[in-house]
Amino acid sequence: MSEGNPIVELAKRRGFFLQSADAYGGVSGFYTFGPEGAALKQNIEDTWRERFTIQEGNMEVDAPTVMPEPVFEASGHLEGFDDMLIECPECGDSHRADHIVEDNTDLEDAESMAIERVEEIVAEYELTCPTCGAGLAGQAIQQFNLMFETNIGPGSSSPGYLRPETAQGIFVEFPQLAEYARNQLPFGVTQIGRAYRNEISPRKSLLRVREFTQAELELFIDPEEDEPDLERVEDVAAPFYPADEQQSDDGEIVEATVGEVFEEGIVADPWIAYYLGIAKRWYESIGVDMDRFRFRQHLPGELAHYAADCWDAEAEVDGDWIELAGFAYRGDYDLSKHAAHSEEEFTVFKQYDEPVTVERPTVDPDMSYLGPEFGGDAAAVADALETLAERDPDAFRDAQADGGAVTVEIDGQAYAVPVEKTGFEIEEVTESGEHITPHVVEPSLGIDRALYTVLDHSYREDEIDGETRRVLELPPEVAPTTVGVFPLMDRDGLADRAREVVDRLRDAGLAVTYDDSGAIGRRYRRQDEVGTPFCVTVDYETLGEGDDSDLEGTVTLRERDTTEQKRVPISDLAETLTELRDGDIEFADL
Repeated sequence: MSEGNPIVELAKRRGFFLQSADAYGGVSGFYTFGPEGAALKQNIEDTWRERFTIQEGNMEVDAPTVMPEPVFEASGHLEGFDDMLIECPECGDSHRADHIVEDNTDLEDAESMAIERVEEIVAEYELTCPTCGAGLAGQAIQQFNLMFETNIGPGSSSPGYLRPETAQGIFVEFPQLAEYARNQLPFGVTQIGRAYRNEISPRKSLLRVREFTQAELELFIDPEEDEPDLERVEDVAAPFYPADEQQSDDGEIVEATVGEVFEEGIVADPWIAYYLGIAKRWYESIGVDMDRFRFRQHLPGELAHYAADCWDAEAEVDGDWIELAGFAYRGDYDLSKHAAHSEEEFTVFKQYDEPVTVERPTVDPDMSYLGPEFGGDAAAVADALETLAERDPDAFRDAQADGGAVTVEIDGQAYAVPVEKTGFEIEEVTESGEHITPHVVEPSLGIDRALYTVLDHSYREDEIDGETRRVLELPPEVAPTTVGVFPLMDRDGLADRAREVVDRLRDAGLAVTYDDSGAIGRRYRRQDEVGTPFCVTVDYETLGEGDDSDLEGTVTLRERDTTEQKRVPISDLAETLTELRDGDIEFADL
């Protein structure tokens, strides 16, 4: 995706996005969103928030972008958040080895291959450095951790990292968030925010960057009881690309409804099926071309260690299929990890319908025996006895039967304790409920990739009056500006009346731009190119119809995609534009 790409060129020229710090040579992987891009990005975020937070009844949080090292020790990012790095022996540039393989061979999913296999492929295909062309065969491939490291406070006593995803900011606050949810499952927590990954070789404009915006939902469920209302999405049709079809020589896309793919076991988990349906509708609403969209199941080698199943939303952009979102069933991995590392409770109390009486093994070790017998290890032995009683009470029963001892192991050393010194017994306890660790369902998407895809899928070129017209057919709901207002001429009071119309529309909460520069056709073209769905022209007919004091009369309302025009009363204009933006009426109905 070269810089000559029309989307990249339009984005810079019209203020959607541009490489940051260009005056200082720029920094790869960092982009500034200009006025049009910032507005488009905000509108996409707002529609996601409306659909995944408000309509689903979830909570939203805003966590810090810097978090202490122990968070990422618990989550596994310190050890397992790596990419394959290969360094050119001639120019010294570093590249992602899996990208070099995928870009220069017919092989796919090199990211999921073992390093040794990628090294073999580099040598077998005699792959070269993308920068200088030097051969890379024989170069060692290393794992490179993608997190940006920093220090919290002065010195280096408190290491931290820029978050590589927003999810951990939700997981670490689970105990408090569960209280906010009154410990009632299921409940969901969303977050929209920046994340950071120190990519080896950023590329393809916004599609692979070092700073990006994520929108994530973490849904906490009781795996034994909670199920989604699949009827809400069962009729949503979409293209699905299951793992077995990907691995088949003649594999095909499966065109089906959400209800059908769940019923047939193609999508095994009902929650993932549910969110695939929700996401399909949302992507369609923001302008993703459904003829260039699919859901692809992760292959076995791609699955994260915590995920039983995972699907990606993908879109075709510039001839490549790119990941837009991931939908994963994460089980209890995250909460269990943070519970173990923090020694805090990451559970909720599940109330039984009726109290139940259960047998519970307990120990009450005789410390007057354990102390002299085991010295400094006595407390550890007592803890090990308690753990063993919970896990394997039969070990104590067997020891009682033959009057023997119970053996526990601590750091590889065995300790035998006479069973009569353990205080083991079985108690009957009436319980009203139990503490459970919820499971997590996660829809996670990149806002920047969604934005780029929407620009790419909405871009059109046609011809009007012998001139090429470049237009972004953005849905009115997400377009940076809803309406452009123009005076036909900048004289005879037309500009004053047009500015009065602008004020009225802004007071109604509409995003409005004013333009009185150049011929009216040129002004239309400028707004078409940035995706403004409607334009209003104040002309001499407007002045002839109304009174200067009450803004009566009509204006010309133009629709971007068809270029059709209709006269609309100024008194109805704000309401009409609002209904058009929200999809409550169609332009043809005016």
